[in-house]
Amino acid sequence: MIDINNVLKTAIQRDASDVHLIYGIRPMLRISRELIPFEECNELTTEDMNDLYDYFIKGSLEKDKQFKETRKLDTSLDFEGLRLRVNISLSNDIPLFTLRIIKNTLPKFEELGVPDIVRRMMYQPQGLVLVTGKTNSGKTTTLNALINDINENQNKKILTLETPIEFKHHCKKSVIVQKEVGQGQDALTYKDGVKNCLREDCDILVIGEIRDKETMDAAIETAESGHLVIGTLHTKSCAETIDRIINFYDIADQQSIKFLIASLLKLVTSQRLIKSKTNEMVLVPEVMVVDNVIAGIIRKDKFSVSEVEDAIQSASAIGSIGLINSLAQLFVDNVITLEQAKAQIKEKNVETLNRTIMQMKIKRMQKENGL
Repeated sequence: MIDINNVLKTAIQRDASDVHLIYGIRPMLRISRELIPFEECNELTTEDMNDLYDYFIKGSLEKDKQFKETRKLDTSLDFEGLRLRVNISLSNDIPLFTLRIIKNTLPKFEELGVPDIVRRMMYQPQGLVLVTGKTNSGKTTTLNALINDINENQNKKILTLETPIEFKHHCKKSVIVQKEVGQGQDALTYKDGVKNCLREDCDILVIGEIRDKETMDAAIETAESGHLVIGTLHTKSCAETIDRIINFYDIADQQSIKFLIASLLKLVTSQRLIKSKTNEMVLVPEVMVVDNVIAGIIRKDKFSVSEVEDAIQSASAIGSIGLINSLAQLFVDNVITLEQAKAQIKEKNVETLNRTIMQMKIKRMQKENGL
């Protein structure tokens, strides 16, 4: 029988971000993006997987019913003072488990590598701010660091909707109410939770994930009514985020939603994590501050991703940061290789990357020489 406690203890000691428990192979630990087998354990059997299901369900009839009806379940586990996000699904009708280890202490905002303009945008009285990126890009850490910064520096009521709650905040200068979304939880759906927040006198609403039109509608309504709404989406760039939101809607409704987004959206930050030369994970940010130029592009009949990307790249004066600029800066600072930088962009943008690197090097030399 699998000793799951030993697996989890080892994962924590080795600073793993995730643990994968899959039938037929040893437990796998994700350490610095690499999948490493847990050698002290044999290949997992059907009996192991069923025992693990009982371990994570903990006798909850509600969770068992939800899993059997939907064939998936998101839950959480407290283990030795740490919190784990647990996803249970099926493969060949056998349960499998994906665990995300949540650290107890949040890194300081400055340590994350997220540009300070993102933190400053938290002082907006109302509007929509989006934190985006692929899975495992650090969105949740950034989101919680932003919440913590607000909590320490502003006197607000913050309401969060999460599936599940990962980092538990404690009231400091702000009042924080955290709600878990799902069957049998604090709110049945994100849409329900967002709708009810209008009656809860919150100043800032945090939506753990905007994944459909209904939740987007509710977020827009909340922002329109005078709240600051912070949400996350699984998109790989700022421009793609706008495109994704527009495509939540039928073609007949897209023009009106473009005007709403253009007026309510304040900032989008998109992030990705890549390995540095020293084998550590480094954040590559892209930041879009929505000014009149960006808003005008969003309102156009035909939305253009490339137009948005060009506008971001040329709007550094107002705090926007293009992906190419971020990659060029990391290369000039000797954090990543040129090959790594090129791998993050399309082939057509390589020349722009090279030109940006050259400009940054020239500016650095001039500064060093006092010119």
